[in-house]
Amino acid sequence: MPERLRVALVGGPMYDHLYETIPAWEKASGYEVEIAVKLPHPALNERLRSEFESGALRYDLISTHTKYAPSQADFLLPLDPYITSEELSAFAPKMVELARVDGRLLGVPRNIDVKLLYYRRDLFEDPEEKRSFLCRFGRQLRVPGTWNELLETATHFNRPPGLYGFVFPGRYSGLFGHFFELHAMAGGTLLDHELRAAFNDEAGLWTLRFLAELYAKASAPQVPDWHYDEVTKCFLDGRSAMTTDWPSGYHLYTNPATSKVAGKFGVALYPVGTCGRRFVYSGGFTFAIPTSVRHLDAALSLLRWLVSAGCQEVEMRNGAISARTEVHRKAAASAAPGSQEAARLELLGQVIANDMLLPPRLKEYPEIEEVLWSTIQCAFTGRMSPEDALSRAAAEVNRIMDTSSSGRGRTGRP
Repeated sequence: MPERLRVALVGGPMYDHLYETIPAWEKASGYEVEIAVKLPHPALNERLRSEFESGALRYDLISTHTKYAPSQADFLLPLDPYITSEELSAFAPKMVELARVDGRLLGVPRNIDVKLLYYRRDLFEDPEEKRSFLCRFGRQLRVPGTWNELLETATHFNRPPGLYGFVFPGRYSGLFGHFFELHAMAGGTLLDHELRAAFNDEAGLWTLRFLAELYAKASAPQVPDWHYDEVTKCFLDGRSAMTTDWPSGYHLYTNPATSKVAGKFGVALYPVGTCGRRFVYSGGFTFAIPTSVRHLDAALSLLRWLVSAGCQEVEMRNGAISARTEVHRKAAASAAPGSQEAARLELLGQVIANDMLLPPRLKEYPEIEEVLWSTIQCAFTGRMSPEDALSRAAAEVNRIMDTSSSGRGRTGRP
């Protein structure tokens, strides 16, 4: 029987299409691939952490992410002896930098993840909607330029249960990300230069109050139970006027088989915050080799396959932004001038160039994220006051950092 690689992968409609290429690698290599684990990102991270701590980690290749690799460094194999600088030169330098932890290459980039605003173009262009909005708010209906405008516009379109104004992830990293970017756009910084909590401030209060108002006036009551896939489905089903989303799921929006709004939606840059800036929660997935690898040469071969130009082209055809510079350039050049795809790639390029907001690169990051999203959820659902939520979260984050040996990291601003 052929030798078998055991892998753990992030799963979901944004990611699964790439794995359809694995049988071609199996045929060429003579190895079989057992996808032992394929889970949504939060569950995958928890599974890997638990198995490592119990001594049960048994994989040859895993999916990880630039924001989580620092917390996984103890079980990731440094790839510097195996991946050449010539190979890495094909990738966006920023993503290669983010794939390193303390100078060690712990993964190879799969994509560049930044978000855009998605909106129902058919609703925004409807003459009756324009007249109604003008009468109610005294200004023209347009794609929101500020977050306060977005709240107003989302309130206008909110007609539950058939239509909501704006939906967002109400748990896990998705909720953390919305707080993180809104807080930055209100002039805040997540951690200070001494790695102490800096979010218990006026910007933090504005952000929690804004999320609470957005939830109460313009969003689905199920939001606290939703992460990315559920939010996307709400928009695809025609039940939301606006949302934000990552590039990798774009194929779901344009395919009439999966989208009731195919041909009816548009994409735009995020609104700017109260400080006049735009920040977008960012990073990228990588493929990594854990220290439990049994078949190193084959695992490296599979990793190279999954981030090859051909596989990156598969990713881009489904909407992802390739971490390979030339693949990205070719896709942008081939988009029809004036098309929505050309506009989408141009907008994503602007975000990558100007607006990326990176989480702190700390081994404690998953703990910090967990504390924040759970207390933010209590605040925007009214189970805790914004003041109490920020105070409790700040105390817990400082406790985490006080008991940690980490002396490294970044403040969370690019």
